[in-house]
Amino acid sequence: MFFEPDRLNFFRPLAGKHRGVVVACVRALYERLHGPSADYGQNLTRDGLRDLLLPVVQESRQILLMQEEAAAGIELADDDFIPAGADDQQSSSALLRTLLRDGWLETFGDRAGLVTAYRFTRAGKLFAEAFWAIDRRSARTRQRNVRSCRNALNAALRNVDAYDLIDAYDYAEKVISDLSEGVDYFQELVRRLMLEASQTPWDGFMEFLDRFEKEFKKQLTADSIERHRQAIRDVIARLHSLEEDKSRALEEQLNDIARWASQERQGPSTLDWMLDRIEEMVEAACTTKHPELIKAMSVYMQRAASIVQQALMLRGGQTRQAYSVAISKTAKLGGDAQNAFLERLGAAIAPAEIRLLDPSGFKLRSASQRRKALTVTAQPKVTRDARLAAAMYRAEADAFALSNDEIVHRIRAELRLRDRPIRLSTLPVATTTDVLNNMQVVEAVRGARDERLTVQKLPGKLWNEFYAGDDYQIEMKHDTE
Repeated sequence: MFFEPDRLNFFRPLAGKHRGVVVACVRALYERLHGPSADYGQNLTRDGLRDLLLPVVQESRQILLMQEEAAAGIELADDDFIPAGADDQQSSSALLRTLLRDGWLETFGDRAGLVTAYRFTRAGKLFAEAFWAIDRRSARTRQRNVRSCRNALNAALRNVDAYDLIDAYDYAEKVISDLSEGVDYFQELVRRLMLEASQTPWDGFMEFLDRFEKEFKKQLTADSIERHRQAIRDVIARLHSLEEDKSRALEEQLNDIARWASQERQGPSTLDWMLDRIEEMVEAACTTKHPELIKAMSVYMQRAASIVQQALMLRGGQTRQAYSVAISKTAKLGGDAQNAFLERLGAAIAPAEIRLLDPSGFKLRSASQRRKALTVTAQPKVTRDARLAAAMYRAEADAFALSNDEIVHRIRAELRLRDRPIRLSTLPVATTTDVLNNMQVVEAVRGARDERLTVQKLPGKLWNEFYAGDDYQIEMKHDTE
């Protein structure tokens, strides 16, 4: 349970008016202990902790005072761990005692320095990492969980190692969270646009361009879930059809090191359940989250372009409005005042240069040129018959496209079932798929990397109602010790 006796008041420091001070200190502690610039060679002692928290408390309390002045009349819950009228030194000491008491920090013995050192508890580290990650949104790198999931599956197939399969499961879970984070990011940008619509959102737009170049560009191209989708499917299918001894060994490893999977699975096999879950998560990311990311990005681009266009139009209107103001002001003046104003206005616009275009350089297009331009620039309309013809063409092309890997897996399973060599002439030809498999099986076995599978040409011929040719014998050599 999370609320154990030492964590009953875990969230109490975040419930009072000094919660901003607490979050700032927790974020600074995480940066010191686990951030990119953390010094792992030296533990954090009480003096070091006091020196770290004191400037953070000073800055955060100044911000808190300004917020209290701005929110006059709003009652906030007072904190019992920072007494009224305490200075910054006393406040930092009280904050340290509170984090220790409520389960955010813990002490341990530093044997090297023979002193007491401080570190996060497990629960404190998890929540501190969340606060730290929110504040460092722009510093995050692009995600590669899609590619990592594919590589881990390939490693599991190559090494028959359950740890690689568990890594693939973890990466597959993070794929959806990465895409969801991207969707939330663009929705937040859209909300920010609506709040700051009166100003041109250049800062937010430039931040988006920078993050798009570093993260989303690769996420939509090299690390796209659509690009690796079929490869992940193929590896999962090959893992499903592993040899019996390898499949049994992988199943035993999973039951030994992933007992949580044995409790959550539905069915007798942990291996099959985990492979099915990985495929389901990848398919959900492809069909749901990836389109949501594209749509959220498109909505933000449309809103940003619209606001920028309106800002440019308003700026242009203000420029044109200056001439109207000058004319109306000139009309209101008279005599010497009008002459003086016109002289000042003339001196202001004197550096301007006006150039007129030669009318002879403009020629109207002929009717044939206009029709040609229209046919080139107009986007063709796809009719229902054209879509149907394209779908039929793709279906016909896919009907005769068979995977060599699937054929090899099928013939290997057949060899294990019969436990003797197979002749090409004895394979069934009941369906069109059987005929296509038989016509391609020799090429697939020869191109396979399995050295145990051998193909030998027989002197006899193969004759059936579909095709005629040489007969072959396919054999699987068993390992001899």
